[in-house]
Amino acid sequence: MENVVITIARQYGSGGKTIGEMLAKELGIHCYNREILRMASEDSGISEKLFGKVDERLDIGLLQKLTTKVYSGDLINPECDGFVSNDNLFNYQAKIIKQLARQESCVIIGRCADFVLRNFDNVASVFVHADREFCFDRAMERNSMTKREMERYISKVDKYRGDFYHHYTGRDWTDARNYDLCINSGKLGFEKCVEEIKSYLKIRFKE
Repeated sequence: MENVVITIARQYGSGGKTIGEMLAKELGIHCYNREILRMASEDSGISEKLFGKVDERLDIGLLQKLTTKVYSGDLINPECDGFVSNDNLFNYQAKIIKQLARQESCVIIGRCADFVLRNFDNVASVFVHADREFCFDRAMERNSMTKREMERYISKVDKYRGDFYHHYTGRDWTDARNYDLCINSGKLGFEKCVEEIKSYLKIRFKE
């Protein structure tokens, strides 16, 4: 198999982004995170600022949050009113994610990439998690907040990601059945997480 893509979903503070970057470096491939927003902006002609405002979060009313808009692959035409809607911004990100999966081996962070690429045979999906204390301690090292502010912030970010994931997939973000591999970074540490993912890739793709 020419291209192998690793998607990484992650709880805030678990180090999933760092693990993804470390994995990509060891494999000699690109790691895509917010770069996808820029690429989607360039492809669509829609301002990158609009993509940034709804990056892995829902900027919609309560009624819409209680519903789903499961991604189907369709794009809304520029002539239509919904061209710059949140759902179409996601559609363009998904388009870029699919293009990357066809073109090269890479690591893709977040953005429901596991669901977008669920029918691709060259994809390994990973969910990185850790206990509350580990996520909290690591987040405190990286941000200037009080303990109470950080507790609220972690809960808010994880809720954003969970709501976002459910809206576009109809699935529970933390359900292990969505992923090929779930890893507890708090128990393994980042380097061993990378090794575990590499071992899985070797078995799965026989490389």
